[in-house]
Amino acid sequence: MSSGRMPEGSPALSNAERQARHRAKMLAVQPRLTTKRPSAAARRSRSMRWNDALAEMTAVQAECAAWFEALPESLRDSATAAALQDMIDLDLDAIAAVHPPRGYGRD
Repeated sequence: MSSGRMPEGSPALSNAERQARHRAKMLAVQPRLTTKRPSAAARRSRSMRWNDALAEMTAVQAECAAWFEALPESLRDSATAAALQDMIDLDLDAIAAVHPPRGYGRD
């Protein structure tokens, strides 16, 4: 009675060979794990992020005003012109007057 096909390739490792291979792998130099610290931009305070966001919004509002002024007369009644006008009409001074609390009783 046949026991099936003969295996192709090398014979199976013995227990001692398998253990030796495992020990060699464990002794191999493993690369050190490095942890990434958050960048300085990610560690900014809430007040700094608030001020940066206000500056960005003010810059975008100025760009929208310039874009609106450059629109030809034929496009002044378009949806783009209406959206630009809405962005120009936003009162960013009221938003800029609000300052976030410093937190932890340091108000």
